[in-house]
Amino acid sequence: MNIVRKIVQIIAKTVAVTILLAMLAVTVTSVSLIYDFKAPEPFSGPDIFNPYCNLDTAYTWKRANFHTHTRVDGIFNECEYWPAEVLEKMERFGYDIVTFSNHNRLTDHPVSSDLQVDVYEHGYNLFKYHKLVFGSSKVNRFDHLLPVFDFQKQFQLDILGKDSDFIQLNHPLRTTGTSKKLMERLEGYQIIELDSGRSTENEYWDWALSAGHYSFALANDDLHHPDRSRNIAVRCNFLCTPSASYEDLKNTLLDGCYYSMRIPDYGKGDWDIKYAKNRTLPSIESIGLDGDTIFMTLSQKADSIKVTGQNHRTLKLAAETDNMQYTMSDSDSYARFTAYFPEGEVIWSNPFARYDSSMTDSPSAPASHKTNITLTILFNLLLVMLSGGIIACIYKILRKR
Repeated sequence: MNIVRKIVQIIAKTVAVTILLAMLAVTVTSVSLIYDFKAPEPFSGPDIFNPYCNLDTAYTWKRANFHTHTRVDGIFNECEYWPAEVLEKMERFGYDIVTFSNHNRLTDHPVSSDLQVDVYEHGYNLFKYHKLVFGSSKVNRFDHLLPVFDFQKQFQLDILGKDSDFIQLNHPLRTTGTSKKLMERLEGYQIIELDSGRSTENEYWDWALSAGHYSFALANDDLHHPDRSRNIAVRCNFLCTPSASYEDLKNTLLDGCYYSMRIPDYGKGDWDIKYAKNRTLPSIESIGLDGDTIFMTLSQKADSIKVTGQNHRTLKLAAETDNMQYTMSDSDSYARFTAYFPEGEVIWSNPFARYDSSMTDSPSAPASHKTNITLTILFNLLLVMLSGGIIACIYKILRKR
């Protein structure tokens, strides 16, 4: 009986220490500034920002995926294929640009250093609050294990923004804790990643736009399994860019001259059908601004084309057409196109938005959140006290015979 009792005590002690160590890890990594967030404020102004003002018909649309995982050195891998193998598979579908965004790791381009894009996916937290960080020469490994609070998520964006060119907010629809309130607060990212699996509406994008947080959008495969038909070539982007060099990509991505697309899994496992259909996708032939009227012309007739505006409201809807025009009124803070095609393809444009060109170059406003010094000190002091209490409990448990 004594042996059984000792075994039970050892197991109980081990479980207790493990739980306390997990709590300590969460507490220690919860450190953050606390902010006072600005109230939502829709875009306004006498002018309309046109993300396609630099559209140059001399350049063909280049197909791109920016969220791609590969095999890396080491034991922790999210993909079985090396970068060269993944690139070869994607090129068969007509991709011109592929960047490799492995978790917390910079990956060399397998073909040429001229095509190198320093980008990585930041985040190992349990809520899948992930970001693509572009233009950083090193990986920032700080993260909150449980980013429960909005101010923690903003704190991460602020830190990452200091050592990068721009940031993409990854898969908000699949991130635990994404809410309208959060999207109305977050700023410091330039691109948002669209979802096309659970929904093609991407309402969270409109939550942010309606609050005055302008961002462009990309739709990426977030590729982990290039050997599975349902995972590869189901999302992509078409950029009007002179080349695949990083400087050209950076300029294009920050100008907004591109559109995003959902693509069905053609053939449902029949690779020959999938390859062939991916070479004949519908596309945007022209898009832009004429006075106060936004317009878009497509290469194929769509089932419907929708114009979406403030608070995710449908401003205009047309069926069985290959073109759409919409005249923005003074009360329209922004407008964006979505085109739905018969076989399930979807095209999203970047948003046209109100602004004052005499004051700024775009609707993107400077960061408005302010640090609340008092609450920041109290919050982090509480974390120190909790950490001390947890360490004391661990010490007490380990001291017991």
